[in-house]
Amino acid sequence: MSVYSMTGYATAQSEPVSAEGSQAPMLGIEIRSVNSRFLDLTFKLADDLRGAEPVLREQLTRELRRGKVEIRGWIEGRHDNTPRPPSSAELQKLNSIQDSIKAWLPQATALSVADVLVLTSRQQSTPPGLQDTFQALASQAIASLKASREREGQRLTAMLNNHADQLTTLAQRAQPLIPQLVEQQRTRFLERWKEALGASQTNQDSDMARDRALTEATAYAIRIDVAEELTRLGSHLQEIKQLLSKGGELGKRLDFLIQELHREANTLGSKSSSLELTRISVDMKVLIEQMREQVQNIE
Repeated sequence: MSVYSMTGYATAQSEPVSAEGSQAPMLGIEIRSVNSRFLDLTFKLADDLRGAEPVLREQLTRELRRGKVEIRGWIEGRHDNTPRPPSSAELQKLNSIQDSIKAWLPQATALSVADVLVLTSRQQSTPPGLQDTFQALASQAIASLKASREREGQRLTAMLNNHADQLTTLAQRAQPLIPQLVEQQRTRFLERWKEALGASQTNQDSDMARDRALTEATAYAIRIDVAEELTRLGSHLQEIKQLLSKGGELGKRLDFLIQELHREANTLGSKSSSLELTRISVDMKVLIEQMREQVQNIE
């Protein structure tokens, strides 16, 4: 199953076909989508296309899971630039309506030529097959949008896998640093114990100094131990890779795992006792933040 981004764009437009007495309308549809926590649909359709909204809404809800989606539909070239002369029946009807209004409202302004042309143009019937043509275009655009979101999802998957590999490498670099630091500190404590042994007057003083040195070495080792953090970080990275290979609707799950990665990297930095470990923690945080930004776009 593929990984889909919530970012995508698609458009489709019909070819004009000559009709009796005029040029047939040219239909167009444009769909844009960006990231969102839920599926948010916004329709901006021409008046004659509003009837297709329920079907489009159902289709988009079936095909998409998340994202803020804007659908714009328009009609172009329905008529040429020359106004269509109104028929005698239309003029007679408008005149009758005007007489009825003026009977009740003598002060009402008479219709102008422009008013007549506007009113009669609104009475034009919708060309046959308009809704079917638009629905076919919409299906084409939705398929194109899904393909666009899939391509973007593939790019995001490659980037996230690459960052996960870099984080794994950083964790591997951090792993041997802790035993080295513990051994260095243990050596220092033993040196301090030997100094205390040389300065002590009794065996009791030397035993107390040795016990204290061992206690401090143990406490230090516990304080800087990040084995659990590195283990959990590796587990989260493995889970992310498995989700990406599985695909499907995984954006929210990935977002949670990224938060957990950030928590482990923070703990690693707070326990850091060397410059090298601090640098590794900072590099991890940078990569995790980059992953977080991209995960926000995954469906």
